[in-house]
Amino acid sequence: MNSPIHALAGVITEKFAAADPAAAARALESLATHEILLLIGPLKAQTIVACLNPMNPPKAAAVLRRLPLRQASYVLARLEVPQAARLMKEFSVPYRERISAALEPAFVKLLAEASAYPPDSAGRLMNTDFVAVRTESKLSALVERLKSLPRRKLPAACFVTGKDGELRGVIRTAELAFYTPQSVCGSVMSPAQPLNPQDGAEKAREAFVKAETDVLPVVNEKGVLLGVLAREALPSQPDKKPFWKRLAD
Repeated sequence: MNSPIHALAGVITEKFAAADPAAAARALESLATHEILLLIGPLKAQTIVACLNPMNPPKAAAVLRRLPLRQASYVLARLEVPQAARLMKEFSVPYRERISAALEPAFVKLLAEASAYPPDSAGRLMNTDFVAVRTESKLSALVERLKSLPRRKLPAACFVTGKDGELRGVIRTAELAFYTPQSVCGSVMSPAQPLNPQDGAEKAREAFVKAETDVLPVVNEKGVLLGVLAREALPSQPDKKPFWKRLAD
């Protein structure tokens, strides 16, 4: 596992996944499960997430089951919600119970509900990999947290929540330089325009235009922050031009 060949294969896999996650997933799918584990097992969690997100659910579930439970639960909690929900369905009942016990109860509940969300809804398209801080947190703590993230994972916005996880506001990452490190997050946050999990793609597009942002929070009926929806996650809009106009273009 620690031979120079395996180390080189790991480096290649990591670069491949960073450049084209979908292509990396397709390439890995053609391998046996134990071969995939040799390549991705030692890699960073965000690289494994990038490989498993677009992977065929049965194969991704087989890979995840072979990872150490702690690592598997960490990766599962950072997959896109629809993919994580599909993987949970692929697990055997005993393993589903084991990994559920290692996850946050709120996340387990979210996965159980995800399948009930309409297709192309905010709930089906949202991601749970976001940065959230409490209203009383200092900006210095938030900055230190952001410094620990890979540069490509640096979020455009960080969300501010109350003690029960309810959404309070948003702080744009680019605006952090304008505040003193000792400022309290709750005092510098801006109002957030959230979506509901049932909101469809068209309503989400309108919300993105109104908010002039590329990421929006998704909250439940109690206002608790469930995830974030990126504009790029929305399905492409169908071309509504008449056929003869499309030909003219």
